[in-house]
Amino acid sequence: MTDFFGDTDTADESAGLFEAPAAESEPEPLTSVTRHAPTTNAGAPLAVRMRPTTLSEVVGQQHLLGPGTPLRRLVEGSGASSVLLYGPPGTGKTTLASLISGATGRKFEALSALSAGVKEVRGVIELARRRLLQGEQTVLFIDEVHRFSKTQQDALLAAVENRIVLLVAATTENPSFSVVSPLLSRSLVLQLQSLTGDDIRLLIERARLDERGLGGSIEIADDAFEHLVRLAAGDARRALTALEAAAGTALDRTDERPAILDLETVESSVDKAAVRYDRDGDQHYDVISAFIKSIRGSDVDAALHYLARMITAGEDPRFIARRLVVHASEDIGMADPTALQTATAAAQAVQLIGMPEARLALAQATIHLATAPKSGAVIAALGAAMADVAAGNSGLVPAHLRDGHYAGAAQLGNAVGYQYPHDHPDGILPQQYPPDELVGVDYYQPTTHGSERELAGRVPKLRRIVRGG
Repeated sequence: MTDFFGDTDTADESAGLFEAPAAESEPEPLTSVTRHAPTTNAGAPLAVRMRPTTLSEVVGQQHLLGPGTPLRRLVEGSGASSVLLYGPPGTGKTTLASLISGATGRKFEALSALSAGVKEVRGVIELARRRLLQGEQTVLFIDEVHRFSKTQQDALLAAVENRIVLLVAATTENPSFSVVSPLLSRSLVLQLQSLTGDDIRLLIERARLDERGLGGSIEIADDAFEHLVRLAAGDARRALTALEAAAGTALDRTDERPAILDLETVESSVDKAAVRYDRDGDQHYDVISAFIKSIRGSDVDAALHYLARMITAGEDPRFIARRLVVHASEDIGMADPTALQTATAAAQAVQLIGMPEARLALAQATIHLATAPKSGAVIAALGAAMADVAAGNSGLVPAHLRDGHYAGAAQLGNAVGYQYPHDHPDGILPQQYPPDELVGVDYYQPTTHGSERELAGRVPKLRRIVRGG
């Protein structure tokens, strides 16, 4: 479904929204849809009927659409750069792509990374190459480009660089991590923001009155209106889908026009409250931040709440597992060395069994980490050591610690005088290990929390013996 504001759920929702190409002799790839000006489709979902057809109808994203901005120039037909549109669902990615195409009459090809492979990508590029010879440009829109493999993304590089296609790619994931560097460097990265409450109110009111939408057939009570705004959580498609469902119920209940849409009708029509969480939007970062800080603060209940929000919203469980593994070392470390084992086991469980069962392993790891004794000594020790290295405090490796497994090493003094600790009855002996410049520097400072309490007494003793103190 190519939705009102930018995300593809099924492949066929936009069928009938755009006219077929005029050129009969031009073969069209089976996996793409060539699109031109949108047409009215009374049977389409409300979100599709209300999709903006001009720049003036676009709501939000004013930080990208101001006069002279790269995106506005593209939409107005004067820009030529490929773009990566990065933002939450329902913020206008597909809409902007179609506006860019229509600005100068460019041909529009759409591929979904969910179904297209390298063969389909190359087919569209070859089609665009033939069009270019006839003086026609092609906009290639790829939805969910983060789902393309490296090979699939690499297949786009030459066509983008040589402007055989003007690539407009949409992603809900940070392109810095999900798009290959060569493609990233050849494109403008433009971040779309979730719509504000005022933006959503404008969209709902427009859909209520516009003939493409509900044509004034309903009135919305104030509390119902605000509930629709809350349900949207910044997503235009979600707002209009909820409005359509609720309006349908209200219109079926009475022959009066306009029908009154009240709060009870909205609540009964929308059976699941929207989870305010957009992957890789503000909520994505806010919720994962709150999750980790709740674990760090040993609030197991809050941690489980945020875990439940991420699971319910469909967050990638691998992402959650990775954060738990990092947290186990960053905020617990040697205060409970088994925390890392539990977090790693949870990450492996996610890979082995997947969701929904893997949510139990994530919950177990969350509980373990939240209730474990805490220590930031590991990250502090590494940070102090890296700061010294960055400041140039490296020095030469002591000669007796250098590699001696090659001919001529002894003549250079390498490995000469090294004492093997296992030859000593206690397994430890006085010997210099750091460079001369760092002798006596203490990086690791164990706390007295959990298992690290024993290390707090042991580490100073080890230092005294090793340093000959």
